[in-house]
Amino acid sequence: MTRSALLLLLVTAFAVTSPTAGLHAAVPKPVDYNRDVQPILSDKCFHCHGPDEKTREAKLRLDNFAGATADHDGTRALSPGKPEESEIHHRIHSTDKEEVMPPPKSHKTLTAAEKDILDRWIAAGGEYQQHWAYVPPVKVSIPAGVNPIDHLVRQRLATLNLKPSPEADRVTLIRRLSFDLLGLPPTPAEVDAFVKDTAPDAWNRLVAKMLASQHYGERMAIGWLDVVRFADTIGYHSDNPRNIWPYRDYVIRAFNTNKPYDRFTIEQLAGDLVENPSLETRVGSAFNRLLLTTEEGGAQAKDYEARYVTDRVRAVGTVWLGSTIGCCQCHDHKYDPLTSKDFYSLGAFFADIQEPIIGKREPGLPVPDETQAKELERLGSVRTALQTEYDGPHRSVEAAFTLWENEALQQVAANPWTFLRPAKAESLGKAKLTVQADESVLASGGKPDKDTYLLEAPGSGQTVTGLRIEALPDGSLPAGGPGRASNGNFVLSEVVVQVKRAGGTTASVPLAGAVASFEQGGFAAATAIDGDKASGETGWAVLPQVNQPQQLVVALAAPLTVAKGDTLLLELRQNHGKGSHTLGRFRISTTADQAAAKRVGSLPFPREITDILKTPADKQNPAQRSQLAAYHKSIVPELAELRQRLAAADKARKDYEEALPKCLVSVSLPTPRVVRILPRGNFLDESGPEMMPAVPAVLPQPTMEGNRRPNRLDLARWIMSRENPLTARVFVNRLWKQFFGTGLSKVLDDLGAQGEPPVNPLLLDWLAVEFADNGWNVKELVRLIVSSETYRQSSVADPAALQADPYNRELARQSRWRLDAELVRDNALATSKLLVPTIGGPSVKPYQPEGYWENLNFPTRTYQNDSGASQYRRGLYTWWQRSFLHPSLVAFDAPSREECTAERNRSNIPQQALVLLNDPTYVEAARALAARILAECQGSIDQRVIWAWREVLSRHPTPEEQSTLIALFEKHRAEYLKDPEAAQALLKTGLAAAPPDQPAPELAAWTSVARVLLNLHETITRS
Repeated sequence: MTRSALLLLLVTAFAVTSPTAGLHAAVPKPVDYNRDVQPILSDKCFHCHGPDEKTREAKLRLDNFAGATADHDGTRALSPGKPEESEIHHRIHSTDKEEVMPPPKSHKTLTAAEKDILDRWIAAGGEYQQHWAYVPPVKVSIPAGVNPIDHLVRQRLATLNLKPSPEADRVTLIRRLSFDLLGLPPTPAEVDAFVKDTAPDAWNRLVAKMLASQHYGERMAIGWLDVVRFADTIGYHSDNPRNIWPYRDYVIRAFNTNKPYDRFTIEQLAGDLVENPSLETRVGSAFNRLLLTTEEGGAQAKDYEARYVTDRVRAVGTVWLGSTIGCCQCHDHKYDPLTSKDFYSLGAFFADIQEPIIGKREPGLPVPDETQAKELERLGSVRTALQTEYDGPHRSVEAAFTLWENEALQQVAANPWTFLRPAKAESLGKAKLTVQADESVLASGGKPDKDTYLLEAPGSGQTVTGLRIEALPDGSLPAGGPGRASNGNFVLSEVVVQVKRAGGTTASVPLAGAVASFEQGGFAAATAIDGDKASGETGWAVLPQVNQPQQLVVALAAPLTVAKGDTLLLELRQNHGKGSHTLGRFRISTTADQAAAKRVGSLPFPREITDILKTPADKQNPAQRSQLAAYHKSIVPELAELRQRLAAADKARKDYEEALPKCLVSVSLPTPRVVRILPRGNFLDESGPEMMPAVPAVLPQPTMEGNRRPNRLDLARWIMSRENPLTARVFVNRLWKQFFGTGLSKVLDDLGAQGEPPVNPLLLDWLAVEFADNGWNVKELVRLIVSSETYRQSSVADPAALQADPYNRELARQSRWRLDAELVRDNALATSKLLVPTIGGPSVKPYQPEGYWENLNFPTRTYQNDSGASQYRRGLYTWWQRSFLHPSLVAFDAPSREECTAERNRSNIPQQALVLLNDPTYVEAARALAARILAECQGSIDQRVIWAWREVLSRHPTPEEQSTLIALFEKHRAEYLKDPEAAQALLKTGLAAAPPDQPAPELAAWTSVARVLLNLHETITRS
């Protein structure tokens, strides 16, 4: 191919910007492919000449050596060692708009430095390297007795003629460490103790103390909850609540107990699949349920099934692989060696998760705390003791068995009733009606106060003279009775019978009378057919006889023939309207015997008992004989009281368990759903091949035993295997950002070609290997980082270092940044002593502007802020409403968690100052701090200003700062003395009452001082 022919085929390069490697204009020699060349090619070339075959232009591939050196009719993009014979060289230097690469329409250009890098690379042989993140990390040798972080950082600084900054002052150090490890400010007493402690191990003891604090887990959890997209609501459409907060507490416990990261990972991806899963591991598996879901009735199941696959694959890619594999949903990756096959194969690991694709989520697994677990155990012991008593020998019952059996045989032979199995059973009140094996119908789910059950049964040519409605006690119902009211009762207001003929006409069936086995006073059987279909004031009920089967027999006015093709329609109206007095378990029978239709006879036996009774005794096997004896035991009057106690014990335990906190967890389906490659991500196109679970082909493959289908446990173990080059690097890189402001590789969620090579690759790899070698010990990794001199440096920038490294990537100093949204709140509450430091528990609702949820519909909701201790919890416990995140969190850049967030934005906007000045949380905190100033510092105004400054900022104020606050106080005190109503209005903000013994003008003036202190940039900055 000639150069002009190749010109016609080479087209646009990618039009999305990406960070390039290196901080300095001069690139060290020799040129390194991963560090210097790949970022340029990825940013400017791979979109059209990269891994994605479907969008590749001119059949030219530049992401590997074979593609770049391929012959195109005598022309090669890359001729190793020969820039002048390489088409890359000619195109990047061309001034012809039709020939230059990247082409003008891509809106990308190469700088002179980038062109020089590419030319030098070609001249040096055009060597390609495997992408750095896919190469197993290696631990370089470190001199003995030296902190490896300090050694590797200073090694880099020396090559750039930079020197490390001196250590920060001790006030700054303890404040920095406290915010980094606890998310809370140190108290003045803690600051003073550390400043005075000059022992060589003072810092190490301070680190150890903070790592042992329960608040450490809260601080560490914030970043993890971001990256796994934890929220209290489902996200899509109605954004309704779901039960998930125990997962947040699981994460806090995991960090506090220093759970090894490999175990932490396995429990989240497959805590339900580990051997002998515990409550803890099952709650960990709630990770798989954190995705956005929908309850919209009109949603298409296939659409959301595809969305859920995508969401989970993206999550695994972000959390553990530092990969943008989500790009492969529609096509092969344009920059990394990842394919659509990789994407859907990874998604197939999650095809076993049992969940409704659309519709309301299940309540979840009960999650008792230690006290609740003990009470559950006690209730279980009570039930076990009663069961033991019931199972024990009862001679009178055993002696009566033969007589009962003979009578039962006679009843079976003479029984004129036939069970009617409904073909359809529907509740107009949205309860769930399920037909059981014994033809009875069991109600569950919604418990409306009023309900109507609609039953349909096909005709078979039978004649019907009467109907029997059996009310059957059931252990799943309140008090073990037949009804859904709390006492086990029901009120059957009206029975309506119709017949729908095969021709389509429907006729009412007149009823002649009703009798019952038992009638509650004022609720006679006859009132169930009195024609009062709406009021609910009449009906049949059975209290207190709710622990025995009861029956209502309704006689038809005339025999009814229900031919084949006809349908018998039955309405059971329950309009009592108070306390869910509806039937819980019932069974319908019909008879052709006119006499039977007018009397209450012996109740029939369950079908399996009837079948046994019809079998000659000498042909019954031992299991059948035992079943008969057990049934006899379940109905004899002698054990009625014991059965009632058993039912009460069952109900007590069930009610207690139902009231426990719940958490959505992973449950594995017996047969996983089918996952296919969806061409272009189109859920309507099912032409793609079915995929089995597999990991990306570019990465080391797991070893599988046997020929079984891989599951989530296999995936988790592969992720944490030492052969996987990504996992340790990804976690270390995110952790590094927490302590230095920026990751060693800046793009935390993309270690691929569009990310950034690590600024200090030796350090990243050393830490990654050390992390794995040390048993995935997170606390030890944190200890290693914060014990370094690099961490303890001052954040004050040396002018030369600032000019050479303005973004502090080489770490010649520490960095400073604004606290995360949750910590801004925590800081104010802690300083004011309003903070309630309880660990864990349900999410809480702090003050929120009225009407903020006005457009949160399906259903319409009204925000009700919490009162009492819940109002003063830490920020990470705030209710996380994805579509309407709390505005204070939004102002300080907390993510909605609709998707995985590895790094938060950090903005500086006017709304932040307005929040700190006007949000009731901060106004109340300022007033509480003011009350402390007056109560705890009995000195002059000057002394009180110093005291307040130290409480908020840990240090002493400068003379100028001190005089400014004194002037502010005196000005505001004078104003409030003139306008005491304004003082009272200020002091009424919030739920906590102002101390009555403190003069309002004085307290209001100090509140103004406190508001200023809490609004200072330094107050909300980690230095």
